[in-house]
Amino acid sequence: MSRTERSNGSPSSQVAPGRRQFIAAAATGVAVAALPTAVGTAAYASPAAGPEPGGRASGAVEPFPLDAVALLPGVFRDNQARNTAYLHFVDIDRLLHTFRKNVGLPSDAEPCGGWEGPDVELRGHTTGHLLSGLALTYANTGDTAVRDKGRKLVAALAQCQDASPGAGFGKGYLSAFPESFFDRLEAGTGVWAPYYTIHKIMAGLVDQHRLTGDDQALDVVLRQAAWVDKRTGALSHDHMQRVLQTEFGGMNDVLADLHEVTGDTNWLKVAERFTHDVVFDPLARNEDKLAGLHANTQIPKMVGALRLWEEGLGDRYRTIAENFWQIVTDHHTYVIGGNSNGEAFHEPDAIAAQLSNGCCENCNSYNMLKLTRLMHLHAPHRVDLLDYYERTLFNQMLGEQDPDSAHGFNIYYTGLAPGSYKQQPSFMGEDPKAYSTDYDNFSCDHGSGMETQAKFAESVFSHDDDRLLVNLFVPAEVKWKARGVSWRQTTGFPDKASTTLTVTAGAAEHELRVRIPSWTSGARVTLNGRSLGERPKAGSWFALRRRWKAGDRVEVTLPMRLAIEPTPDDPDVQAVLYGPVVLAGQYGDRGAMRMPRLDPKSVKQTAAAPMRFTARADDENVTLLPIARTHHVYYTAYWLTGEPPPPPPEFAAWHRFDETSGTTAADATGNGKAAQLMGGAAWASGGKIGGAVALDGSDGYVKLADDVLAGATAYSLATWVKLDGTPETWTRIVDIGTGASCNLFLTPRSDSDTLRFAITAGGAGAEERIDVDQLPTGSWVHVALTYGNGTAVLYVDGVEKGRNEQVTARPDMFGNHIRAGYLGKSQYADPYLKGALDDFRIYGKTLTAADVAELAGA
Repeated sequence: MSRTERSNGSPSSQVAPGRRQFIAAAATGVAVAALPTAVGTAAYASPAAGPEPGGRASGAVEPFPLDAVALLPGVFRDNQARNTAYLHFVDIDRLLHTFRKNVGLPSDAEPCGGWEGPDVELRGHTTGHLLSGLALTYANTGDTAVRDKGRKLVAALAQCQDASPGAGFGKGYLSAFPESFFDRLEAGTGVWAPYYTIHKIMAGLVDQHRLTGDDQALDVVLRQAAWVDKRTGALSHDHMQRVLQTEFGGMNDVLADLHEVTGDTNWLKVAERFTHDVVFDPLARNEDKLAGLHANTQIPKMVGALRLWEEGLGDRYRTIAENFWQIVTDHHTYVIGGNSNGEAFHEPDAIAAQLSNGCCENCNSYNMLKLTRLMHLHAPHRVDLLDYYERTLFNQMLGEQDPDSAHGFNIYYTGLAPGSYKQQPSFMGEDPKAYSTDYDNFSCDHGSGMETQAKFAESVFSHDDDRLLVNLFVPAEVKWKARGVSWRQTTGFPDKASTTLTVTAGAAEHELRVRIPSWTSGARVTLNGRSLGERPKAGSWFALRRRWKAGDRVEVTLPMRLAIEPTPDDPDVQAVLYGPVVLAGQYGDRGAMRMPRLDPKSVKQTAAAPMRFTARADDENVTLLPIARTHHVYYTAYWLTGEPPPPPPEFAAWHRFDETSGTTAADATGNGKAAQLMGGAAWASGGKIGGAVALDGSDGYVKLADDVLAGATAYSLATWVKLDGTPETWTRIVDIGTGASCNLFLTPRSDSDTLRFAITAGGAGAEERIDVDQLPTGSWVHVALTYGNGTAVLYVDGVEKGRNEQVTARPDMFGNHIRAGYLGKSQYADPYLKGALDDFRIYGKTLTAADVAELAGA
């Protein structure tokens, strides 16, 4: 939900092999203890096609209310406590300032900064998150101070809502910005994301009603919903679809909640107006059309889709949500469970190619866990859902908060490029190495963090009438009031690979189920100190039925092991895990680095609690710690492995573009590095030397052969270029690399209006550049770039135009393979080149000035 989104509205040294698709590997069986006092049970059946009355599928389970589950001492409760301290601290009058000013009410409070600034179009969204955070905290801890603060905030918002008509706004309207934002939205003239903010406010009010019993909150949200109904009801379906091109959060979700709370079916009709056809229709067909979409714009829609199915609408909504979950987790998810690079989805399985310090926005995972939790309640037999939940919770969400901050400040991204650093991006001038702050940030992740850290207890356990499910290994105690029994889970997980479940009060016969994760092997279970013999299968449920009494104790041991997880697009780029824990190399103050080459066999555990490992990477010792515990240092989570490639031939590839048919551009060197014309690329006569390739500026480009510069420590590129008019910014003459972290390119027009050469092996922030005057248009121009011994030189028509004698990045640092090489196309979502190219040459050596002059005919 970045500010830039405004433009589219929208302990062994042996390492076990692993796969990124850890989810798909999980089985769904149930191991049942065979004891005289145990009764065998079958696995849960798959849920029925539709929900039963009350919104639950057949075979479903329920969550425990938050007041039934108490976190015990440990890191989760520590995070919660820091978050609660901030909830106590934050001044609601400062957040209310823009609400009051918007409707003409007096306010002498100091305005907030960041995304809550008085002129920022998303202002008001944090108040919704705060309402939810306060309600969740009260529900889980019984803290009456946060309850009272929430009620005071609701009452103040009600006053603002009452004053809205006097300010010229519609009846029921409630926001910190004027209703004219929605006029702009409906007119398509550009506005940040007004329904996104309305959703956050409405969701916070619903939480206040559900979790604290505040009837005024229900009154306020129903009046706001009536305003939404009137506003959207006036639009045609096609007009509403245009409105939905701008991020609208989970409007369908909160309106489904209102149906559940009130029983009024009108709210389902309003909710369905937020069905975004262009996104939902492909998902209904199980098609992955996510590339290029803003990730967190889509995920809340899917939570809402599943909620609409729960509230009795068609199976199609469930299908859409579940297909989306499977597509994202199978093809768009990084090792820590997060998704997106630069907030966007990219091509399926593009993981190594999309590593940056802007990976894995935390709001995305906040919403993915919402979706996963709902799916678990309907499909409790699926261990893969909880394996994903655990991976994301323990690696990303637990680590989004700064443990050194009294108020639990959060980050925006969990970067995964080499040399990443946990931070809030400087959208509004913040320190780029800072987490959020008390009053000067208020990004969406600041807001969702207030909720995440307040509800860690919500998914540790679930249940039906007869079964208690232990889903996550988090120290917590649950009071199962309906069965008159309490269970306590004590665990040092993940530093200690076991958990102990003890009946602390009451007596009851029921089944206990414990998740046996897919990452373990050789799990063992004891009951009151007695081994149960058979070892449960990984990726299953262990089930034990008996009449439980106070003092009964079940201990489950879940051996952990080191594993490597290769990326799907480059198996030589790998992450290291211990059980479900992703290990990050600690690099202190060394940022903007190339991907280190790791010896996987060198990874060794040096301490168990807290876990600590060492390894050899780039011929030095590196400390590896859990990524969730990595703060205030540069780190790397993905490593290059395997043997480096040999350097390319001195004359590596030569494309004359003299063909007249087909789509293959021959390699005149004889090295077999033929290129392919793609999209609107076409053969053209009238090249500089014979024929040429014409690029249409729409989708035409030339795909170079794989690995054409792999292993290069010296190289040169040369070609003739004819630009068709002034090029768009960031078009490419050539772009070669492995993705966002490692690439070299030549653009005819940078954002500084220059012809630019750039190369990086550590992301965009580490680019080394040469900038010179732009090329002329409408005529053939020869362009060449040479590199060797740290010096890059850029030539135009055989004449040196610029040089950089301190270039440290080289293609041999890009990795073992270079599979993204393009003429006329960028590796980013940049425009395509409009013009023509001829006689494109790649050398694995440094051409001399005389060599370049000869090629240019100078």
